[in-house]
Amino acid sequence: EKNTKKIVGFIRLGSPVINCRPRNELLGQVFTQSKEAATNFNNTTAMGFTIVPSQPFGYNYLGGKLLAALCCSHEIRELINEKYKMNLCLFETTSLYGSSKTISQYDGMKPYLRFKGLTDSNFVPMLDGDAYKKLKDYVEAATGEQLIDPTDSSKKLKATLKVIGMVKVALKGEPELARFNEVIDKAKGLTERKRYYTSNYGFKNFIEVVNGKETKLIPDPENYEKFHMKNIVEWWKKKATNRYETLKSEGRLRNDIEVWTGDKEIDIIR
Repeated sequence: EKNTKKIVGFIRLGSPVINCRPRNELLGQVFTQSKEAATNFNNTTAMGFTIVPSQPFGYNYLGGKLLAALCCSHEIRELINEKYKMNLCLFETTSLYGSSKTISQYDGMKPYLRFKGLTDSNFVPMLDGDAYKKLKDYVEAATGEQLIDPTDSSKKLKATLKVIGMVKVALKGEPELARFNEVIDKAKGLTERKRYYTSNYGFKNFIEVVNGKETKLIPDPENYEKFHMKNIVEWWKKKATNRYETLKSEGRLRNDIEVWTGDKEIDIIR
């Protein structure tokens, strides 16, 4: 229908997580070591938390790759820079699954995204929605203090770690502490090592800028132009066409619009 808008997917960007082993190895430091380093890191880095194509667009046309590549475009980078007064030069994201799957929608996306290793999984799954709010309200009412600083990034992670620490202190010397530690260890076992990917937006000195050693970004003459949106779309079109033609010839095209209702079996791994 003429002038009908179509939703091809959803993207949500945010501040990066506090600690990440492959990133630490890439950049040569841990950004919790000093406030100055952490501030500069947050001013130059963004993370893709949600990159999900609508279906069957994602399956038939590699929609996930298109959305991920758009996150790495100069146009998106400039929008973020203008809104948040940043000097963005590092984009990062992780795969939905890690150790249980050996592939990701972010594979085969050079130079836009490059695989840099697996994250650690030594953390507990975080509470969400009402459960998180109830826990936060309960702890703050009991202690008379805010659980976390409202201006902090990664609020749920920091809140979760703080509550665990408070419980351990409260149980010190008690037999229940061993049981609590056992539960926490089992919870950590539910998480997976995720595949970690980065984009440098075509800047050859992005590591020096993120580390605070330089401020002026230097374009890489071999890759910088590739990160403009029009070039990204052209790159994606070739891949999407090959994907569509292959699925069509094999009779594997999907035509039904997928809507999550809770009573359907939906293959979320593409």
